[in-house]
Amino acid sequence: MHYNSLGGTGLLVSEICLGTMTFGGAGFWTAIGQLDQATADAIVNRALEAGVNFIDTADVYSEGLSEEITGKAMVNSGRPRSDFVLATKVYGATGKGPNDRGASRKHIMDGVKASLKRLGTDYIDLYQIHATDLKTPVEETVRALEDLVRQGYVRYVGCSNWAAWRIMKALGIADANGWSRFSSLQAYYTIAGRDLEREIAPLLREEKVGLMVWSPLAGGLLSGKFDRDGKGPDGARRASFDFPPVDKDRAFDCVDVMRDIADARGVSVARIALAWLLHQDVVTSVIVGAKTVEQLEDNLGATEIELTAEERDRLNTVSALPPEYPGWMIERQNADR
Repeated sequence: MHYNSLGGTGLLVSEICLGTMTFGGAGFWTAIGQLDQATADAIVNRALEAGVNFIDTADVYSEGLSEEITGKAMVNSGRPRSDFVLATKVYGATGKGPNDRGASRKHIMDGVKASLKRLGTDYIDLYQIHATDLKTPVEETVRALEDLVRQGYVRYVGCSNWAAWRIMKALGIADANGWSRFSSLQAYYTIAGRDLEREIAPLLREEKVGLMVWSPLAGGLLSGKFDRDGKGPDGARRASFDFPPVDKDRAFDCVDVMRDIADARGVSVARIALAWLLHQDVVTSVIVGAKTVEQLEDNLGATEIELTAEERDRLNTVSALPPEYPGWMIERQNADR
């Protein structure tokens, strides 16, 4: 297991982050996973044995039950709290009131205390704004997060699913006021969905913001278990919850190449998809969720795969983004620089 700095900080996180969206299964989240405490404990313990120190959850996962199970699993592991880098998120609806959602100061302050209680801890290592709030001023959100850091409830802050310009605005506000800046972005990124390479990835590199990848297998579509006609294993998440949106023809072109490489190496297609991500310099940590210890075991195996230059070229070629303005003009005008 390799460990990377979270953005421009001194915090070291494992290149594999354990996602806990499968823990609990209340309400809508039954389509994602319905793991009980015993199974979650086993998955957390195996991840720890493999060197994973990074765990990600959110206040809305299983309507708060995921945070409760995650907190208990940490205690049940017998490891000290300092062995964990614990991340959670705030934004989604946690009640029926108009202020029970979003990135306002009120919802953030209410949300962090509720998360701390469910997690059974007195601090959160990484607190992330889960989505873009088009109603709340960015200044309000950034200031609220700074106050949480000063109060000791939170140690680092980040965001998820934000556009490049909005991230840069938040960083500028933080820098101008001497406040805590975003250390990370949690975003969708796969070999079949490389959109963030256009604007977001260059920003992350330039500003030293870490990247946590969610849904690295595109909701299971890149696991190699689905056919082009959409048929997959019984109970597969993608069969009942077709998310995130993917250009399926493009995705299966990638799967075909990954399958050739996987078969030659005697490993799963999923391992190659994860290994490709781990080879991208902008990636800090890849979030993997699992329903079984066996599934987690297979995903952990991606850290042991060193893709050859020829394999990387094949994968990069089949998954290359089509040219888009202003990218093609920037490339043209810098050809002789």
